[in-house]
Amino acid sequence: MVNIELSPRQKKILELAKAQGPITGEELANHLSVTRAALRPDLAILTMAGLLDARPRVGYTYTGKSLSFFNIERLKLTKVREVYSVPAVISEEKSAYDAIVTMFLEDVGTLIVVDQNAHLAGVVTRSDLLKNSMGSLDLEKVPVGVVMTRLASVIYATPDETVLQAARKLLSYRISTLPVVRPVNDAGQLEVVGVISQRVVTRLFVEIGEGR
Repeated sequence: MVNIELSPRQKKILELAKAQGPITGEELANHLSVTRAALRPDLAILTMAGLLDARPRVGYTYTGKSLSFFNIERLKLTKVREVYSVPAVISEEKSAYDAIVTMFLEDVGTLIVVDQNAHLAGVVTRSDLLKNSMGSLDLEKVPVGVVMTRLASVIYATPDETVLQAARKLLSYRISTLPVVRPVNDAGQLEVVGVISQRVVTRLFVEIGEGR
């Protein structure tokens, strides 16, 4: 068992939460002279690690827990292929309305979009669909391929990356889900083998914290 080494800013956040909690993200940002966006990765790590308790409209409080129970080596060594989940997939030729229905049935916020050869074409999120539903588009006629984030802009993970690397991408790009892919050929086409999400990462944190 190894203790996680917190950054100086993370230690300062804990000090402020311990002394002044509950304290909001905006108040923490003001104390540290940074933007709230800059603090999000630190707050997410501290919350998932169980050091901070986050309550909507209240703020962050110090839990008093330590990180001595964390097996950080497991977090560093666990590969994405060991924990990824089955993706919710939709064809780029399906309608945006079909995407909304699929999201509801699969209970997900992100769909992986594939082309006719089942290769990764993009991703479509709740926010993509909401944004387009507010315009004059007929969602029953507009293909998913028109409203999705296209492959060139998609952030993804590979099976051999560590969960820690994937979690860093989720935090850095402020997204909830990463397609897990492997290359099909030299043309840059990618096969989707799974997804890794904030939910998966949080579940692993809990398992490590509980010594499982």
